[in-house]
Amino acid sequence: MNLNRVLIIGFVLFLQQIYGQENQDSAILKVLLSKYYQNEKVIKKDRLQLLRFYCKKAPNNEETFEVINKSSLLKQNSKVIKSQVINTLNEDWSKELSAIFAKENQYLKSKVNDCLSLEAYQKVSDRFNDHNQRLMIVSKPMYFASKYCLVKVAFYRNIEHNNGCFIVLENKENVWTIVDLLNEWST
Repeated sequence: MNLNRVLIIGFVLFLQQIYGQENQDSAILKVLLSKYYQNEKVIKKDRLQLLRFYCKKAPNNEETFEVINKSSLLKQNSKVIKSQVINTLNEDWSKELSAIFAKENQYLKSKVNDCLSLEAYQKVSDRFNDHNQRLMIVSKPMYFASKYCLVKVAFYRNIEHNNGCFIVLENKENVWTIVDLLNEWST
């Protein structure tokens, strides 16, 4: 086999890995949006949206290490999970949101509406001054053991009453399912 063929095969495998990861991130995000937007109302003209979605993927931090110690499944895969803790992440959810809402899931899209930056959320929240609005923040998914994922979801308000947890998902027959909630907290 010549060198060009080896390079082409390597490049194709690399692209499949990247595309596959993006596709998995979309599937994870769809599960989370479906769960947390389930009881939200469809956004129509002049209706106040109470749950907003943060555009950036939150970086995974040292809090993940604490969660690992609370689960035997996570302990068994701690090395792989810890290698995905990157504090300097600068990614957003735009590709995944586009993939989710491209052809399907229009009912969910009517609830989620657009994602917001923190500054845009604070402007909207200050404008209504009700303190009943929340910003849903989702971390970058961490994959392990070929069929599991760990992701942190937090809800921020301008006032107290913030909350969140880590969610363990399992891929069963190409469908991601929530199997455990860990380290739930609220203020």
